Amino acid sequence: MNAIDKQLVKEDVSLGFLLDALASAENLPLVFHYDGQPVKPGYHVTEVKAGRFSALDCGANPEAWSEIFVQLWDIEEGDRTHMPAGRFGAIIRKVSEHVDLDGSARLTFEVSDGVRPMQLYCASAPILEGDALHVQLVARPASCKPRDRWLAEETARTAACCGPSGGNSACCP
Repeated sequence: MNAIDKQLVKEDVSLGFLLDALASAENLPLVFHYDGQPVKPGYHVTEVKAGRFSALDCGANPEAWSEIFVQLWDIEEGDRTHMPAGRFGAIIRKVSEHVDLDGSARLTFEVSDGVRPMQLYCASAPILEGDALHVQLVARPASCKPRDRWLAEETARTAACCGPSGGNSACCP
């Protein structure tokens, strides 16, 4: 599979889902991972912003969505440890006092070490591993939405046609 044939990112979670998952482990360290490495223990949440977007995709289809951006500054700072999940939740709650945050909105992380440019990531569901909660941040690639929709429809059609109940139907490739 090449970049053009990639599947849509399935790990993507909303802010509401992430906060609900973190609520049961508020005292555990929250460790984000990106580009094969964990964030440094001194990381900061430097900005949380919400936006509503309207666009026209390359197939002339109108698109509209809400998105929340959480900016992480990946730095080492003194003898700090990874922030507890509850502190992350408190930061988001504080932001929500001033900014309308839609819990079902698309969630995007912007991560930089202060030297390299910010990169965009989507988050997977938190996993309890050892004595910490770990969240994988997966690079958010560009895509062609009409082609992505077509691929999803073709995959569903093929699965329905060639699945266990479809047998050797004439529609199977």
